[in-house]
Amino acid sequence: MTKVSLNVKLLSHTLDPELTIALGGKLCYSKSEIDTLREDTRGSEEKFVQKLMSFGHLSPLEHASFTFGVQGVSRALLAQITRHRIASFSVQSQRYVATENLTYIVPPSVIELGEEAVQEFEQQMETVNSFYAKWLDKGLPAEDARFVLPNAAETRMIFTMNVRELLHFFELRCCMRAQWEIRRLAWCMAAMVRREAPAIFEMRGASCLSGACKEGKMSCGKAKEVKKLDEQLTALVKNGATDEEIIGWVNNNIR
Repeated sequence: MTKVSLNVKLLSHTLDPELTIALGGKLCYSKSEIDTLREDTRGSEEKFVQKLMSFGHLSPLEHASFTFGVQGVSRALLAQITRHRIASFSVQSQRYVATENLTYIVPPSVIELGEEAVQEFEQQMETVNSFYAKWLDKGLPAEDARFVLPNAAETRMIFTMNVRELLHFFELRCCMRAQWEIRRLAWCMAAMVRREAPAIFEMRGASCLSGACKEGKMSCGKAKEVKKLDEQLTALVKNGATDEEIIGWVNNNIR
């Protein structure tokens, strides 16, 4: 039985994402051949990307993508993130991967209740794990024994999103009204892509960073707090923060 916590890595991304997006956008308005257009675009791609985004020409953003590796997250998070359908997911299978040692996530709300509450939660995880192990011992295949496993059970995944989908994902999941676990993941991802492609992702996160809150009457009313946190994270990223440093900052500051 092992408690685990969020671990996310930016594994790879499109080479020169700003140039790729700018080239796609310029091609729509140019008579030039692609090789010529690419050379003409070099050096001005960041400004052109920002121009495209300012007047809502977003389809070129789909030419660049980013791939993340994530572990230390719950099956509850998996149910949420796979609702973002313009993405590609490879997920560790509970059907094929049986384990005698359940790894799980403890929600912060349980930790805030104190050590006694944490111990009770851990005991419940041990009980569930024993149910799972008994069914495996009785000969049930893992695909059926897994039915007793909790939402707290850890999962691991690799997924890819294009830039347009990432911006949409950040608007929804960096919001303070998003569930805490996917919100922390989203802030980590936003920082990592901003480090690699600032022209695309600067001031991109919850909708209140770049305009009015889109939550309407359900707004959290924390736009000033969100902007202050974003400024702190931007400063961290500009100093070349590693993935590990970003995760540490997010865990300490995004509640």
